[in-house]
Amino acid sequence: MEIGVSLERALEIVSQLTMKTTSETLPLEQASGRILSEDIASKVDDPRFDNSAMDGWAVRMTDCSDFSTKLRVVGTSQAGSHQIPTVGVGEACSIMTGAPIPEGADAIVIIEESSYQDGFVTINGPARSGFIRRKGENLQEGVVALNSGTLLTPAGISLAATMGYGHLSVTTRPKIAVIGVGDELTSPGKPLDAGSIYESNTFGLSSLVEKMGAIPKRYDLIRDNIDSLRDALDEASESCDAIITSGGVSMGKWDLVRRIMEEEGHIRFWKILIRPGGPPLFGLWGGTPIFGLPGNPVSSHVVFTVLVAPWISESMGSGQSIGSRLANRVRVLMEEPIKGAPGKLCMRRISIRLEGDILVASTKTHQGSGNIHSLVAHNGLSLLPPDTDCDAGELVDALWLQY
Repeated sequence: MEIGVSLERALEIVSQLTMKTTSETLPLEQASGRILSEDIASKVDDPRFDNSAMDGWAVRMTDCSDFSTKLRVVGTSQAGSHQIPTVGVGEACSIMTGAPIPEGADAIVIIEESSYQDGFVTINGPARSGFIRRKGENLQEGVVALNSGTLLTPAGISLAATMGYGHLSVTTRPKIAVIGVGDELTSPGKPLDAGSIYESNTFGLSSLVEKMGAIPKRYDLIRDNIDSLRDALDEASESCDAIITSGGVSMGKWDLVRRIMEEEGHIRFWKILIRPGGPPLFGLWGGTPIFGLPGNPVSSHVVFTVLVAPWISESMGSGQSIGSRLANRVRVLMEEPIKGAPGKLCMRRISIRLEGDILVASTKTHQGSGNIHSLVAHNGLSLLPPDTDCDAGELVDALWLQY
């Protein structure tokens, strides 16, 4: 077991124990938000044929060197047309957006720069070859345009349809157990006893799991009882692909997740040199990867964002550039000073906004790791290196959150 690792080292360790996933084939209309499990190449050229980007007239450019030229109209090319007239010298063909370019034509005059009367069109503007969409200029048949590991966005779904796919092979959604631990916790909606607080972490973590494309299985609260915890972990190990616990990983007598993992599990690391979120652990329970996250709600969200989310993405076959993610790395200009942390990467909650062409950030609320409101009031996290403060007006790396 390694103790007190950097975030970079923690990411290296967890990448050695990714979840095992398979693939399934889904109709295109059900594949949005899923992860593509194989490269797909276009079945067609796109466009399939030269076509017009504008409504107007298909012409020969040499016939349109002078404005006020009159050309004889030989017919119409519409989208879906099968019989297209040929354009000869001194002729033009009416054409609609997306319609095939007639043989002989090499340019388009837009409808707004023309007038039609008695079978002739008068050209009042330039003939532009650039208004012709060339066959295969977007995609060529046989060329891979969507790679395995790609998160299927609405644009990706449209691209797959354009390439001719009615079904796609996608990574199955892994099931992840979410278990909250602590005597002081009460489920929301129930009366609070003296000394109790409402439990929030399993709800937030389950939402984050779902946002990453996995299926959360949220367990009932586990009291500070080692046997109940063991039973829950055993069941989760059998029924889920990974386990996330919340609470019980620090140094106290009742931090049972750390204790049971030390005695009966296999810990790969404990504690990361970050603030907030320092005491998480990672290892195996019964052969199933397990993340023990801190009990403070901000800490659990932050550790999930910077550690668990990239691990889920990697397990599902994605890199951070093409898969699901919860944040984008950016550079921001701080409006006020923020303090770093001795020996630790410091992730202060910040509010990021665009001013002109610069991203500007500020802080708005108390920064305590128990203040979940700070993650609602802000949309970013600073990335202050260990032992580093930031003055007002300085640029700093940050994560722009996507939740």
